[in-house]
Amino acid sequence: MIVAFSVAPSGGPSDQADGSVHDAVAAAVRVVRESGLPNRTSSMFTELEGEWDEVMDVVKRATEAVGAYGTRVSLVLKADIRPGHTGEIDGKLERLEAALGE
Repeated sequence: MIVAFSVAPSGGPSDQADGSVHDAVAAAVRVVRESGLPNRTSSMFTELEGEWDEVMDVVKRATEAVGAYGTRVSLVLKADIRPGHTGEIDGKLERLEAALGE
């Protein structure tokens, strides 16, 4: 499965004058990268690929890491559940680029 998620703190003091949450997001991304699962981070979401239990465990730990930065946490999650398929975090993009090149 591939999960795209975004997590951010709220309800607490921000240590950034501009309201940025990059330190909290960095804590979440650190958890994802240390998981060893295939992943990719963009300006809005982090994608993660693996089996249900391992992916959800990483999302949970990333959410908990962000929780240290506020009294509440907002989590947005989208999942593509396709049993028996792996390598789709790159495979989907490769197929898209091939279609665009036709």
